Amino acid sequence: MTQVEILDAARGHDGGYKVDASRGVRIGRVSSEWFSRPADERYLSLSELFAAVYGRTERSRTRTVESAAIRVEARRDDSDKLALSLPGSDAPIAPTHWSFGQLASLVGAPATYLRQLPASLAGINLQYGLSSHRAEQVKTLEIDDGRVELRAVTGPDYGRIFDYELVSAVQRIAGNGTGDTRWKVPGVLDWSTGIYNPNVDVTQDTTTLYASDRDVFLFLVDDMNPIEAGRLPDGSPDLFFRGFYCWNSEVGAKTLGIASFYLRAVCQNRNLWGVEDFEEITIRHSKYAASRFAHEAAPALTRFANSSPMPFINGVKAARERIVAHNDDDRAEFLRKRGFSKPETAKIIETVLTEEGRKPESVFDFVQGITAIARKKTHQDARLDLETRAKKLFDRAA
Repeated sequence: MTQVEILDAARGHDGGYKVDASRGVRIGRVSSEWFSRPADERYLSLSELFAAVYGRTERSRTRTVESAAIRVEARRDDSDKLALSLPGSDAPIAPTHWSFGQLASLVGAPATYLRQLPASLAGINLQYGLSSHRAEQVKTLEIDDGRVELRAVTGPDYGRIFDYELVSAVQRIAGNGTGDTRWKVPGVLDWSTGIYNPNVDVTQDTTTLYASDRDVFLFLVDDMNPIEAGRLPDGSPDLFFRGFYCWNSEVGAKTLGIASFYLRAVCQNRNLWGVEDFEEITIRHSKYAASRFAHEAAPALTRFANSSPMPFINGVKAARERIVAHNDDDRAEFLRKRGFSKPETAKIIETVLTEEGRKPESVFDFVQGITAIARKKTHQDARLDLETRAKKLFDRAA
């Protein structure tokens, strides 16, 4: 079936296409970002996002200094706040909330407690910690925005990957992220009709391009080019599209990471529905982080963006065609051999019967039953455990 025929067969009245979002795994990571980002952390294009994060890098500098040479004192213009005097600086530097916490952590002091003390007393405690800091050196990231601020303070071997470097890597495959390439900010699922509409304007409410003073997060999809990977019980195509999200923090708030997957829909709240074949790479900001990003993460993103969906399609086909159970005894034995309890086994079989109108027979049937139960778990560890077991089962069949 050609791409045009697939779309024609599933076309909705609004230009979208019919999907079955009840299958696969639901992932809430993007939704959490969407809910938590204020207006000034939302960007409408990759070029706008890049300009913001690159601009702050241009105004920043990083250096390694002797910790014992740092002087901590209450600010002259505001005795309730601290200022730092660093070697080679003409004026005191104000720590941000984040860098103050990092500085306290480096010297083994409780940041929450220090924030409750008068600035002069907190400064004395920090000064003592810095004077006796065994590592002797720290790496700083300072920014001049009219007033010099300390954005981050880490150990000397911290492997900083700047946020603009990640955004630049995404731009190489996604252009502006607004439809000038295959990769774009996602559309939205209409739950009342089951139609996913990829043609949605990028606004403050719909964008999935975010950056704060601590991090950057991007989510893009190839939702104008759906992929058929088998048929639904009613005979209509089971449609997927590709997606990925990535994140970084140049100030040490989180790792760098890239997650790629196939999904069936994105809802208005930016939950990902019907996710399959989820893969993730994370890189800690250790000494060789920049090298790993250049030689591992960025190429992996490009490979996924340019890859053929055929391995995924063939994997789904293999899982659908691999019949492993012909009766209830087969079903119970298949699941028990894979560590599922008797109650779990009964629930998985019942779930597939309810959703598919028949009991599970293929590996794909069992995978869908397990992930359906995982979606209902409120405890994250229990949900992740089931999702991991389902993915392992699917991968072996594929």
